[in-house]
Amino acid sequence: METQSMNHIVKMVDRKSIVISGIKRIINFDDKQFSLESNMGDIIIKGESLEMIKLDTIDGNVSIKGSIDSIIYSNVKTSESLITKLFK
Repeated sequence: METQSMNHIVKMVDRKSIVISGIKRIINFDDKQFSLESNMGDIIIKGESLEMIKLDTIDGNVSIKGSIDSIIYSNVKTSESLITKLFK
């Protein structure tokens, strides 16, 4: 998914909902963790009862609700395989 907007905005309300812009793709998700690729690096959101409410693939916006415990940014690609890392 290619984002039209280059802005990266994170808006969280009461640790129960979060809206993030600048998302390039969703790597994977379940009810405890979302892994996202943004234009500012990879993001891991951890919590309980996490659920995607809205996905706008044109503008790169994602809305998630649930009990949010942490948001972690990483410049390391989570989709990189172990073999690729070994032969760098």
